[in-house]
Amino acid sequence: MQSNQYVAIFGGAAAGSEAAFQLSEKGINVVLFEQNALPYGKIENGLPKWHHKLRDRQEALIDERLNHSHIKFVPNVRLGEDLDIRDVSENWGFSVVLMATGAWKDRPLPVKGIDAFIGREFYYQNALSDWFNNNHDPNYKKYDYHIPDGSIVIGGGLASIDVAKITMIETTRDALANRGIQVDALTLERKGVVPFLEEQGLSLEKLGLKGSTLYTRHPIEEMPLTPLGDNPTAEELEKAGRVRRNMLEKVTARFGFRVLGSRNAVETIVENGKLVGLVFAKDAETEGGEKTFEQVLAPRIISAIGSIQQPIPGVPQSGETYLVKDYETGELEGLHNVFALGNAVTGRGNIRYSQSHSRNATGNISATLMALEDSDYEKLFVAAAESGKQQIQSLFSMIDGGDRCTLSQIDAINAKVEELQKKAGFDGDYQKWIDAHRPVRLENMLEKE
Repeated sequence: MQSNQYVAIFGGAAAGSEAAFQLSEKGINVVLFEQNALPYGKIENGLPKWHHKLRDRQEALIDERLNHSHIKFVPNVRLGEDLDIRDVSENWGFSVVLMATGAWKDRPLPVKGIDAFIGREFYYQNALSDWFNNNHDPNYKKYDYHIPDGSIVIGGGLASIDVAKITMIETTRDALANRGIQVDALTLERKGVVPFLEEQGLSLEKLGLKGSTLYTRHPIEEMPLTPLGDNPTAEELEKAGRVRRNMLEKVTARFGFRVLGSRNAVETIVENGKLVGLVFAKDAETEGGEKTFEQVLAPRIISAIGSIQQPIPGVPQSGETYLVKDYETGELEGLHNVFALGNAVTGRGNIRYSQSHSRNATGNISATLMALEDSDYEKLFVAAAESGKQQIQSLFSMIDGGDRCTLSQIDAINAKVEELQKKAGFDGDYQKWIDAHRPVRLENMLEKE
């Protein structure tokens, strides 16, 4: 039996789609507003394209959840621009509004003046990932990026390792193309840059490549690449350090980039209005007790220090995160019946972070995992969906006992939704829309060759 309750959800990826599915299975009406054409979040735009089999499986799960008779899908609607959160929560008549908006804004690199060079000598991770995942499509126009040899990456977590791999894959492909050797990104990632070149009787040195360098403020042994429990012992810390170093040695040996730890970017180096490098402070101190500094010149600088929540007009925010009134439910401060899901609670946007915690249902981060294989990533996506499922279950009683919509309110919501769908060009056929807007896939292009 269909309920006389209506729930709005903003964001359709793992947590949002699972929440929508759980509600719809109870007969509750759901409108899912998605800021992009596709509802897959960072599964589509953040997961490197070499994980295409995992991507397809996870996106198929989201499609299965959202292609439901009680769910109305509205693509290309951005909260804070196309819709106002207070208007939606207070005037539309929804019983509850859920925000599964994730974290899409790059955490600013704390170096004065560097953002003046965005898109030129300086890139942020999210835009770079979008470009890399789509640059095989001749019709892709969103970003026109190029990665020269000798680029540097600022980071230290798993995202920065992916970015370092991307830099090596792209610079190697360019160098090989100059020799008349064509190779795709999927092959280079699968085989590894260094082993592939050895097969060709080549090396980075023979190609004239010096490779990229990843700079991290962490000592190598303390990079957040493996999970640690609360209050780890000295023995556990030492073991984790060995594991982290071994993991880095394996990935750098396969892809040819370097990692330098205990270095913190503090200042830009600018010549003739062009960013040409950074000054790094080393944690090691001189005998005189003063920090040492290192000037590093590079043709391209890429920041991969994580993602934070994009500020949304009308949504209270404290620092980098939304202002949460109750972390057990995810209720937001100062808004009527508005609750946050997943990353909208935690403020963490890295898809490699676990989004489920055994002690609550709000998606707090429990551990950081080194996810090099599809199976490792898959656990995290399952955890994200479980987060949405758990929180909805905890909110069912609140929704059931909360505001109910009159027939006139339901009709008014449906009319507004249909107007937004029409504006987006969406005719209500979910799968038809998905098939029409799915990007060109590199693996499909290779199959046709």
